[in-house]
Amino acid sequence: MPEDNPRRYLEPSDETGGAFFARGLHGPVVMLNLVRFRQMADYSATPELAPSEPISGEQAYGFYLEHMLPFLEGSGGEVMFVGNGGALLIGPDAERWDLAMLVRQTSASAFLSFAGDPEFLAGLGHRQAALEDSRVLPLVEMSLSEIVGGSAGKTQ
Repeated sequence: MPEDNPRRYLEPSDETGGAFFARGLHGPVVMLNLVRFRQMADYSATPELAPSEPISGEQAYGFYLEHMLPFLEGSGGEVMFVGNGGALLIGPDAERWDLAMLVRQTSASAFLSFAGDPEFLAGLGHRQAALEDSRVLPLVEMSLSEIVGGSAGKTQ
């Protein structure tokens, strides 16, 4: 990113977490995850999780996924899609995302329960060590007729 001191987004803020909860989502929620890896993982905030040798951000994210998947699946969730990213087709020229992932959860409450599990949180340092930046967008499925039929202004 061209900024001298770009803002990084690695976890929800109190405001965005509250707004997610306030949406009152019903039914399955799909989280669109966009991540940009650090060249080298930075375990300075969680040295107890650091491997004995330096590793890449991508490798640290692999450790995070290994840790996270049992909690996700145990709460009824699933990874629907994982793909390599790169430069945007439409968007800022300098912006890139290394990986995109779609994670489906049975409900917003199941997601919050999973994301707040103390055992899950104990391994979250791998994600923080891995990432330079990230975005997570909660999505709720809708039918095409809701857009085509003129009711696209409705939000959940």
